[in-house]
Amino acid sequence: LGLANMLMASNINARLHILIPIAENSIAGNAFRPSDVLTSRSGLTVEIGNTDAEGRLILADALSLADQSTPELIIDMATLTGAHRVALGWDLPGVFTTSDRLADSVYRWGEKKGDMVWRLPFFKGYEPYLKSRIADISSTGSKPLAGAITAALFLKKFVPKTIEAGGDFMHIDFAGWTDAHPGRPEGGEAQAIIALHSHLMDQYGSSS
Repeated sequence: LGLANMLMASNINARLHILIPIAENSIAGNAFRPSDVLTSRSGLTVEIGNTDAEGRLILADALSLADQSTPELIIDMATLTGAHRVALGWDLPGVFTTSDRLADSVYRWGEKKGDMVWRLPFFKGYEPYLKSRIADISSTGSKPLAGAITAALFLKKFVPKTIEAGGDFMHIDFAGWTDAHPGRPEGGEAQAIIALHSHLMDQYGSSS
């Protein structure tokens, strides 16, 4: 939402479609359970591996909606996995993307603006972890390893039209929190959005 506000204030010369999937993870009689099979918006059936990984389910549906129009670029940002924090810590968002050019540009802008990011891979070797015997895909995978990568691979399954049409997909897994640094107190932090704003304005320019 912060990035969208910055882009609109900058009058970016691009059409923005902003989706905000949110949900409350509460106990109820109709709450889903481990091993339930849910049908996603895209039609893919999903075996529930961990009910605490509800965020990726609603994010997958939002990505499926975004994918309908095969845009030039889809970006999602989510405080998605603890595995990302184990790998990169609080201060370094993990960036997954289908585009080397996009990854390089966002990294360079992050370095220049003091809003660092680090690329992580869509490693195909881990795709078998997402196999399910009762559904098209597992929501969390079969191994307690590489959780940030398997989550990214899961989300990538929901933007096939955009990728097939030559569009780019970027998933950012971040903590949204920082330890105390000079000029930045400990607390909530809007990570990666300065780097992304700089890249997008460089790419598309302003309409004014």
